[in-house]
Amino acid sequence: MGIFDKAKDKTQSLKGEAKQRIGGATGDESLQAEGKKDQVVGDLKGAGEKVKDAFK
Repeated sequence: MGIFDKAKDKTQSLKGEAKQRIGGATGDESLQAEGKKDQVVGDLKGAGEKVKDAFK
C-alpha cells in the first residue's frame, strides 16, 4: 500500500506543478492557484508517508 500511496502523492504534486506553470504561462491566476494547492497537498501527503515509514 505504501508505494502506491507515494506514487499517487508524487503524481498529484507533479500535476499541480504543471497546472501552476500552465496558469502562469497563460495568465490564468485561478489555474495557477489550483496548481499550487495541488502541489502542496501532494507534498504534504508524501511527507506523511515518510513519517509513517519512519515509525515502521
